[in-house]
Amino acid sequence: MAPAPIRAATPAVTSTTPTMRPVLLRLRAYMRWPERLIAPLTVAEAPCPSRYARHARRRVDLIAVWPRPSDDRCLDARAADGDDDEARDKHPADRGYALLVRPERIPSSSRPTLDGRTAPRRRPLFAAAAAAASLSLLSTACESPSGAGVRPTAPSVSVQISAARLDIQPADGVLDADPGKGISVSVARGTIVNVTVRTPADPVQGRLARGDRRWHSIRALNTDARYTVVAAAVDRDGRTVTARSTFRTLDPARTFSTHIFQGYRKTYGVGMPVILTFSRPIIRKAAVERSLELQTSKPVVGAWYWDGDQALYFRPRRYWPDHTEVRFVGHLDGVEGAPGVYGTHTLTQRFEIGRSLIAVANTVTHRVRIYLDRRLFGDWPMSAGRPGDDTPNGTYLTMDKSNPERMVGPGYDIEVPWSVRFTSSGNFLHDAYWSVGDQGFANVSHGCVNLSPEHAETYYKLAAQGDPVTITGSPTAGTWGDGWTVWFLTFEQLVRGSALHRAVRAGPHGIVFVDPDTLPPLRARPPLATSRPGNANPA
Repeated sequence: MAPAPIRAATPAVTSTTPTMRPVLLRLRAYMRWPERLIAPLTVAEAPCPSRYARHARRRVDLIAVWPRPSDDRCLDARAADGDDDEARDKHPADRGYALLVRPERIPSSSRPTLDGRTAPRRRPLFAAAAAAASLSLLSTACESPSGAGVRPTAPSVSVQISAARLDIQPADGVLDADPGKGISVSVARGTIVNVTVRTPADPVQGRLARGDRRWHSIRALNTDARYTVVAAAVDRDGRTVTARSTFRTLDPARTFSTHIFQGYRKTYGVGMPVILTFSRPIIRKAAVERSLELQTSKPVVGAWYWDGDQALYFRPRRYWPDHTEVRFVGHLDGVEGAPGVYGTHTLTQRFEIGRSLIAVANTVTHRVRIYLDRRLFGDWPMSAGRPGDDTPNGTYLTMDKSNPERMVGPGYDIEVPWSVRFTSSGNFLHDAYWSVGDQGFANVSHGCVNLSPEHAETYYKLAAQGDPVTITGSPTAGTWGDGWTVWFLTFEQLVRGSALHRAVRAGPHGIVFVDPDTLPPLRARPPLATSRPGNANPA
């Protein structure tokens, strides 16, 4: 009679008596289960454990066997051939126990014995398991009264197989997994109770779904990185099953890089967008948007906006709250930005929004109002662009400042003090000592906003990149892209420029994408809280 077959999926073990528990606990600790064990331990009852072992060892890595106490008849049967039915039938009640261990193939040098020493792979475990089991079982036998002539009863061991079936993707052994697909764990006839991911790369977070029957990582995995996933599930009867997968993500041949304009711990004005630029055209824009995270010290609602295929902005719905701390994380490593083109870096940055400084210049009244901390700070005379060189309408943002700034044009090449730029084409608010007599009365500049030396210096010392500057009353429309012109757009236009067509709620715990139709009406009033719709249109 052949021994009982070994099951393909090694089941968990439950024991109906406490004597087996120390054996299993010691062996599980020894094998570091479930971290370093492919399957749980298995105890099987066999007519003769040694005969069982001779057959079973062909298909498992390690095995320990022991007979019931004082089982001399089994010793006699082991002397017979494995197929000796006569020897088997002679003692039909003869039973024993076999412990099957299917360990992970780890170097023998790192495999400790029960006493903590390292040892060769097979023999010490066999001996330790058999010794531990024998001691456990013999302790039960020794409890019988001496000379009572009562044959001790072996412990009852029940093998229960979980009905749950786990599946992990990528599968074990894969060497070129697509990082953009992440990790997926699913279970049939059960629920997931634990998923652990070990990797030297960025930590992996995931979410349960479908009634705890599916788990998926939240973001893309890193490229060219090793991952080990260990999952556990239970069936309706509470029986546990575990599964494990070790794989590696692909090393892409083509990559893209990302740059953020903001500098570390730098301070910006209340109109400043987050500005990202990409080294290659991005086709899969939605995947890139999903990988981006903002944490803000104060609640902010905004949206991402694509300006072509290589520039992306985040702009708030209204101006940033004063003194907001912002942390940006671009989880771009592993994101496929275009077919076969992957990001390979996680981009992080911290910056701050400072105090509110807003300038509103009217080319008709020849005056500029300066609002500091959302209160009127100054109402100054100025001179805008003369006819033909009109300063264009629109809500711009200050881009940089110089003292002095060299300006070159038709008939002039001069160094201009206290100059703050607000367009790429060369419009500034600056000191124009030569036009003080015209300021407040006429537009005589080549397109800049001329100020007196005193007022220009005051504004210069307050200004930071990203402060709003609005020009009104001009017959000339503003040009999109002539500077940071995201405030030309209404919020509805901004959302339409997102690949996801979603608004973003940001706060201390990150972002949530929301349907823009669910947002409450915007109560912000221009010019102190937002820009006016159509602000770039000509007067």
